[in-house]
Amino acid sequence: MTTILAISGSLRRQSTNTALLRAAGQLLPAGASLILHGLADIPMYDDDVRQQGYPAPVEALRRAVAAADAVLIATPEYNRSFSGVLKNALDWVSRPPAAPLAGKAVGVVGVSPGALGTGVAHYQLKHVLTAMGAFVVPGAEVMVGHSAQKFDTEGRLTDEATQKFLAAHLERLIDLARRLR
Repeated sequence: MTTILAISGSLRRQSTNTALLRAAGQLLPAGASLILHGLADIPMYDDDVRQQGYPAPVEALRRAVAAADAVLIATPEYNRSFSGVLKNALDWVSRPPAAPLAGKAVGVVGVSPGALGTGVAHYQLKHVLTAMGAFVVPGAEVMVGHSAQKFDTEGRLTDEATQKFLAAHLERLIDLARRLR
């Protein structure tokens, strides 16, 4: 069984990035599971606080990352970058001891209402993940543009081409995770 920890860089209740992660959970092949982990309770990074001990929500995130075989991150694009809430969580996860993303397989996906999807956010996020020692899935990226045409009013991914593309990305993520074990 391959366990994938899914993290959305959006806190919005009706986030299409979180909806994309839910769709990913429905598209997994046999032998894989997906666990969604929220970031709403993660405090702002402060190294003085870290040195006193990780806050409980941060420790829970770190344990979840460490326990997972792979991580799937959905990032919105805000001002040509990924979200501050996601950067903050990654800063907490990157700190010693035993930074849990180092050596881990990570898939990056994203949704945007615009035509260009989340390309700039992907580029910057992959740069940060690589600096943290994560292994980002190579090849075709899942950058979903025109989100209003691909999700229904209930937040379900309805676009078949996007479903197939996402399923293929999940296969590559699982393959990478198995190779790294």
